[in-house]
Amino acid sequence: MKLTVDQDKCVSSGQCVLNASDIFDQRDDDGVVVLLNDSPADDQADDARKAAAACPALAIHIEE
Repeated sequence: MKLTVDQDKCVSSGQCVLNASDIFDQRDDDGVVVLLNDSPADDQADDARKAAAACPALAIHIEE
């Protein structure tokens, strides 16, 4: 799995962090998504998928 984020699309909702805090964070100044791990381990894959599905701006992209 390979993750990318589009920071320009991000609306700072925080759903990514709520679903996968080991993979995503938010910038302190504006809340925009920060990708901490672009290749999560197999045991983190479900959380990454949940985060992508919960993103209201569709700013998280997954390549399987």
